[in-house]
Amino acid sequence: MDLGIRGKRGLVCAASKGLGRASAEALAEAGVDLVINARGADALEAAAHEIATKHGVSVTPVAADITTGEGRAAVLEALGGRADILVNNAGGPPPGVWTDWSRDDFIKAIDANMLTAVALMQALVPGMIERGWGRVVNITSQSVRSPIPVLGLSNTARAGLTGFVAGMSRQVAPHGVVVNNLLPGIHATDRADSLDSGVAKAEGISLDEARRRREATIPARSYGQPEDFGATCAFLCSQHARFIIGQNILLDGGALNVTV
Repeated sequence: MDLGIRGKRGLVCAASKGLGRASAEALAEAGVDLVINARGADALEAAAHEIATKHGVSVTPVAADITTGEGRAAVLEALGGRADILVNNAGGPPPGVWTDWSRDDFIKAIDANMLTAVALMQALVPGMIERGWGRVVNITSQSVRSPIPVLGLSNTARAGLTGFVAGMSRQVAPHGVVVNNLLPGIHATDRADSLDSGVAKAEGISLDEARRRREATIPARSYGQPEDFGATCAFLCSQHARFIIGQNILLDGGALNVTV
């Protein structure tokens, strides 16, 4: 399928690996020129080179912490202040127990997983409105629909972003700007390895056993594949997504059993 976005310019955050990398790959395959961001310069530059070589598009890496004002300024400078497509993404805060989290822990999580995305939308969406076309995908988590007890920091921050997008997306839709959220369940990424390692350590079992137990709770009986996630992200950035507004789209292998 031709997504109709060849020649568009996009920003993908946390794009050196995992779901961000997969999203960047899918957009590049559709012909989108990219600025990609992550904190680790070596992995990011390698990803940029590989994506550009494979798909024949321009890929500019910007190694910076996107959760800081300085990091966002560097990314916006590389974009020239303009993007047609924005994919917001940031690693989730660590798991823990609700009694252990301080105010500073919550502020850090909200900065990373809510306010950073809001700031980038505020910086880039006005230009999309002026041009009459834009796409924003916020990578959040299945936890905004079904909170995960040990991920209370993530639950809190991502739910806040979801509430913001619910209103904002409908305000910008008349101007040709489409904003949606993608809610991944467990995918085969470093984040899954980290969570499974925590379970393995806490319960005294092997990493493989921890993974098998988690897979057994997913109707699809496997972890999601990043490339499938990336393809979904690219579709939401496409010309064909113009009537999908302010939605929270689960990619969780059927783990959450709900009708709405």
